Amino acid sequence: MTTKQRAYLKGLAMTMDPIFQVGKASMNPGLTEAIAEALEARELIKISVLKNCMDDPREIAETLAERTQSQVVQVIGKKIVLYKEGKDDKKKIQLPESIKTFGMHEVPVKLHPQVTGKLHVKVVEA
Repeated sequence: MTTKQRAYLKGLAMTMDPIFQVGKASMNPGLTEAIAEALEARELIKISVLKNCMDDPREIAETLAERTQSQVVQVIGKKIVLYKEGKDDKKKIQLPESIKTFGMHEVPVKLHPQVTGKLHVKVVEA
């Protein structure tokens, strides 16, 4: 995942509410399975680690990512954001691609929450 893609996912996650809470019992197989199912359905989820959980949120995030074959987008305080790319036929989130070749490229731009557009960029050799 590139830094541009990570930043894009962070922006999407900013408005999301946590859909899971990790509490005193920390992680268990049932919670891991539920998170895996949510990732399949939503691709991007936010998890809250409660104050009574003594485990480090970063370690919890890494363990969950490993068990669910997902990626840690960010861990801020006691909030974890995980991303798992959906299958081609069920893909909901389209990550921005990096421009790595010369020529014309169409770049989506978000000007306002409800205003988007596309720019045509021509990349030439300097």
